Amino acid sequence: MPTPSPAVVCSGLAFAWPDGTPVFTDLSLAIGPGRTGLIGTNGSGKSTLLRLIAGELRPARGSVTMTGELGYVPQNVTLTAGVRVDEALGIAPILRALNAIEAGNPSEENFALVGGDWDVEERARATLDRLGLEQVPLDRRIDDLSGGESVLLCLAARFLRRPGVLLLDEPTNNLDLGARHRLYDAVSSWKAAMVIVSHDRELLGLVDQIAELRGGEVRWYGGNLADYEDAVAVEQEAAERTVRAAESDVRRQKRELTEAQTKLDRRARYGRKAQESGSLPKMVAGARKRQAQVTAGRDRATHLDRLDEASRRLAAAEEAVRDDAEIRVDLPETSVPAGRTVLTLSDLEIACGARVRLIVRGPERIALTGRNGAGKTTLLRTIVGEVSPVSGEAKAAVPVRYLPQRLDILDPELTVVQNVARSAPAATGNQIRAQLARFLFRGRRADQRVGTLSGGELFRAVLATLLLAEPAPQLLLLDEPTNSLDMASVRQLAGALRSYQGALIVASHDVPFLRDLGLTRWLRIDRELTDIDPL
Repeated sequence: MPTPSPAVVCSGLAFAWPDGTPVFTDLSLAIGPGRTGLIGTNGSGKSTLLRLIAGELRPARGSVTMTGELGYVPQNVTLTAGVRVDEALGIAPILRALNAIEAGNPSEENFALVGGDWDVEERARATLDRLGLEQVPLDRRIDDLSGGESVLLCLAARFLRRPGVLLLDEPTNNLDLGARHRLYDAVSSWKAAMVIVSHDRELLGLVDQIAELRGGEVRWYGGNLADYEDAVAVEQEAAERTVRAAESDVRRQKRELTEAQTKLDRRARYGRKAQESGSLPKMVAGARKRQAQVTAGRDRATHLDRLDEASRRLAAAEEAVRDDAEIRVDLPETSVPAGRTVLTLSDLEIACGARVRLIVRGPERIALTGRNGAGKTTLLRTIVGEVSPVSGEAKAAVPVRYLPQRLDILDPELTVVQNVARSAPAATGNQIRAQLARFLFRGRRADQRVGTLSGGELFRAVLATLLLAEPAPQLLLLDEPTNSLDMASVRQLAGALRSYQGALIVASHDVPFLRDLGLTRWLRIDRELTDIDPL
């Protein structure tokens, strides 16, 4: 069987941010047909690589070529306010031409616009229905779509065009459970080339191959995420054995060097004693001393060479062992006495129409669930005063911090340090840098402009700013906090939040993450807020 031609070829890509921070220096890869899962730690360049392939960024050096049309769904979907659904889908001109032809205007221009897309309305409707947007008419304005519905509409537009190469950057962000499973079905049936950046384990279980971006290079693994993890586990076991053997060799070479030096020192002492006692003629003693010095120098050089070689083998072995940095958050001591009321929602009606009554007492840990568009984000924004309620009152009795899903609360022109300093004016620069190191912003990284950060880095910067703010939060509101995190950081964030002593409300569709938080209560919002059994 002939080898399929690659759908995307990247040759010698080099790219750095405007402040000089390098991302790639000489990246080359070829992506073939099928579903490829692109994974890597936060900041490794996954989203940047997709943007380079999509043409949103230009490399300083190198080239990108591809076969067929390209479709791209970015991590943060932004739709132009005021446009209609059919315009967002890219089919409005065709629909107008079809309507004109049906109304008796069979002009050449209208037929050219339609081309072979006589069934475009039916296909569009079927695509929207398949992704759970069956209640969204084609002539609806998109202004009131939720974050999840915006993602689904963008996905529908790409699926409708049937591109030869489809790039998806965290496509399950903001999607409810039902929408996620509809997306899984669509991905499973995709026949052309697809590249998926995601931390969604179920989605990565559907891919044909894994491409791991690490240290500016890509390593390929056949199979899905589970196959990749099995292969890496075998690699790491072998790498750790190699490290242990190399460490043993270094210790042995150091021991032999010490023993050789001890023998040489002993011989030197015997020679000096013999010369001092006069038992050897002066000429003979001098000859022996010179010979001993030559031998000592040669032996020492030999042992030092062996030790250097053993040390190089150890360094190479240690480099093969993964030690991926993860966020390490020391959350403030913000304990809330059990039973103390921290939040009261009294006969609250929010902008989307849901009615909410709720009392949160410290230190409750609440999961807020519900379908896309039900009002989870609206409720959180109402609690912190960003959105006015239709009626009723939201009253917090403790300091509150809100982490929005769009992560747009920092000044992109300021550095990470400067953003944190604005929220903690009493902290010294050294204190801020010491705390930022726990969020993996060390040295120059803390001086990066926020506008140049990757999605995962931006999340860490926002989280650091919230948690280091004054006063420290006793109620945390988190809106889809795992959207931009790699899998290792999701586990670490869950561990950090388990140690948090304040009250916690987390809106998320990431059920494994929610289960890992030690939640005390699960709520679902629809027309009203109701308690549910843990998912």
